[in-house]
Amino acid sequence: MTVLGIELSLWSQNEIAIPYPMYFHPSSTTEVFEWQNKIRRQKRRYLFSFVGAPRPHGTKSIRGKIIHQCIASRECQLLDCNKFDCMDPINVIKIFRISIFCLQPPGDSYTRRSTFDSILAGCIPVFFHPGSAYNQYKWYLPKNSTKYAVFIPEQFVLDGKADIENILHGISKERVTAMSHRVIKLIPRIIYADPRSRLDSLEDAFDIAVKKILQNVNKIPREENEGKK
Repeated sequence: MTVLGIELSLWSQNEIAIPYPMYFHPSSTTEVFEWQNKIRRQKRRYLFSFVGAPRPHGTKSIRGKIIHQCIASRECQLLDCNKFDCMDPINVIKIFRISIFCLQPPGDSYTRRSTFDSILAGCIPVFFHPGSAYNQYKWYLPKNSTKYAVFIPEQFVLDGKADIENILHGISKERVTAMSHRVIKLIPRIIYADPRSRLDSLEDAFDIAVKKILQNVNKIPREENEGKK
């Protein structure tokens, strides 16, 4: 049995991680293209942003450090979920649409729906643990993670060795532009279209899951014929 879930148990061999469901369910390819074009034209006032709440009781949580760095920077926008409604997609997407980079530290678990909200908004995700995306969504995200995301080891943040603003400023404009284009190109792959319709020339997250599962099923007879378990 193959299990599809929003987060992969890294020790399991029969689980596949699929994107978190969001609030954008287009009913046509045109709607997807219109959204992508809108995001491409978006002017981004902030270098980076963070949407989330601190984890004061988590001894290994880097959220407090991240929030501190964001508050101290004029180029960071913070949406504190203890003070604002982060379940409202308008609040979240509004912040991500005006930010170049979006910080995605682990929360209650390694992954976050916020990662896919940031991609939907054309904001380049910044990860602090490989379990947040790289080891998870292999069917959906590029193998070469540097094409669409930035990685800062969480221990560097905890030890005070990583200045997030300086690290992001050190990325060339050419690379930022290339990463931004790649993120926007990923949008169709991480959304779930309106189930009452189909995207004519695009594959959404559901289409990709079904196609990959069928490919795996088709491998079974061939592997059995080759004498493999």
